[in-house]
Amino acid sequence: MRRQAVTVGVDLAASARRTAVCRMTWGGGPGVTAEFLEPEGDDGLLAVIRSADKTGLDCPLGWPSSFVATVEAHHRGERLPPPAGYGEHADGRPGLDPLRFRLTDDITWKATAMRPPLSVSTDLLGVVALRAARLLDALAATGVEVPRDGLGPVAEVYPAAALRRWGIRPAGSYKRAAPEARAVREHIIGSVEAGLGAPLPGAVRERCVDSHDHLDALVCALVARAVLIGDTVGPRTADERAAAAREGWIHLPGPDLAALHR
Repeated sequence: MRRQAVTVGVDLAASARRTAVCRMTWGGGPGVTAEFLEPEGDDGLLAVIRSADKTGLDCPLGWPSSFVATVEAHHRGERLPPPAGYGEHADGRPGLDPLRFRLTDDITWKATAMRPPLSVSTDLLGVVALRAARLLDALAATGVEVPRDGLGPVAEVYPAAALRRWGIRPAGSYKRAAPEARAVREHIIGSVEAGLGAPLPGAVRERCVDSHDHLDALVCALVARAVLIGDTVGPRTADERAAAAREGWIHLPGPDLAALHR
């Protein structure tokens, strides 16, 4: 009998109150086992992460190396270094400011033909990344090392890009509170169920239609499964591996949602 595996998806926010957490169990029979959790604060969230085989975290795990070098030099009162590109990516990430975006942001942008992800160094996302850094540090303090390339217990994921990889391209934004966005979320959930070949539990489906945070948490748990079975694109070159170790790495799933059942 195949061993059960547990994946967790976390749509991280700056506060525990706004953070959505989804847990999925795989290998226990037909259908999809999923539930939403409400852990108490950071300690509760860390306990959920430690209990999972793989956690997908919707948050950058690092900052652009050029941004870090610039801030360090400025803090010391030294001349600022020139923005640095990546040797094996000779195009220099056209259209993207290396102080604002990481190598993985650029690769994700090009692989999905989407707009660039939010900048962890210049958008409000940076506040969430500070919380993520503290969470990963707390895990490391208990002996659980969390490499930023996603090969450990936690992988960085990007729900909107994952949907694009699965061929789910909603006609509008699912992030708003307007009735039209609710209809978009309903379409997304139906497409996910069709791709998985199984319905989601009714309570989970309802929460996803009601809340884009919970929908993102579900997608994070699905991508965590893809990472666990080796169905994502990780860093492949020496240049990418070096960048991923410092800046983090967005794991993009393969195109087939049904593959998550294997």
